[in-house]
Amino acid sequence: MSGLSGDGLAPIRHVTSRRIVAVRGASLEVRDDRVVGEAPLEIRAAGPHQDPVAVAVTMRTPGNEAELAVGFLTTEGLLEDQEVLGTAGGDPGALSQPDDTIVVRLSRPFDDSKVAERHFVATASCGICGKASIDEVALRVKPLPSGPVVARSVVLALPDLLRAAQRAFDETGGLHAAGLFSPGGELIAIREDVGRHNALDKLVGSQVLAGTMPLHERTLVVSGRVSFEIIQKAAVAGIPIVCAVSAPSDLAIETAERLGVTLVGFLRGDGFNVYANDARIDLRDLSGLG
Repeated sequence: MSGLSGDGLAPIRHVTSRRIVAVRGASLEVRDDRVVGEAPLEIRAAGPHQDPVAVAVTMRTPGNEAELAVGFLTTEGLLEDQEVLGTAGGDPGALSQPDDTIVVRLSRPFDDSKVAERHFVATASCGICGKASIDEVALRVKPLPSGPVVARSVVLALPDLLRAAQRAFDETGGLHAAGLFSPGGELIAIREDVGRHNALDKLVGSQVLAGTMPLHERTLVVSGRVSFEIIQKAAVAGIPIVCAVSAPSDLAIETAERLGVTLVGFLRGDGFNVYANDARIDLRDLSGLG
């Protein structure tokens, strides 16, 4: 069993090389190209003296498997107050890719009836389907605090700070990122994955394993659009501000309003839209406000 620090080694399958035919105008070149990895991960959970319970299979970018599994169980409300004791990969003697299976060891038995009730099906593009309503999510999300308040200048700087930290994206151009920032714009942690929700689960899992939950003083920045799931997972983790470079869905906005999450979208250049709970964004420097 591994410890609680997540994956100590750099992922070895998050980026691979493929031979391609590159066409640029009237020129043609056959060369190797770096592409993002994608593979299934089976997430299991087990308490003391309990056989592992299969919870979900998600398509993800290899790497940070412990963080992804712990983050998934956390943001989907499956851990409650259980303590994570450690994680373990699959059996190398039985599996060709043992890191495609992860078992989260818990302090108390895992209730497998929750899995049957939720009917988990996961993919990198859409996340968990067949999810319960916003009402069900609201029941397991603790109220978010009123703060922090983030300056407009900090909000505007976040996309460039996130992009500068995307090492795997620089190699492939094919990964989503989720970054956690302080109210002053300091990068706390960043995780990348082929799926938006996986990147966020990895990020949350890293903070669970670091013992920094809940994330009441943090701002989340995601590289793509904002769906219902992104808001739900952020709220469960206690994140009060979610910023995105692209658009939110109408259900994401409704969920943010209901759960008290500040939602910023179309964060590009010198502008952004605040779709819900704007009090956490300091706009007093703008003309006519204050």
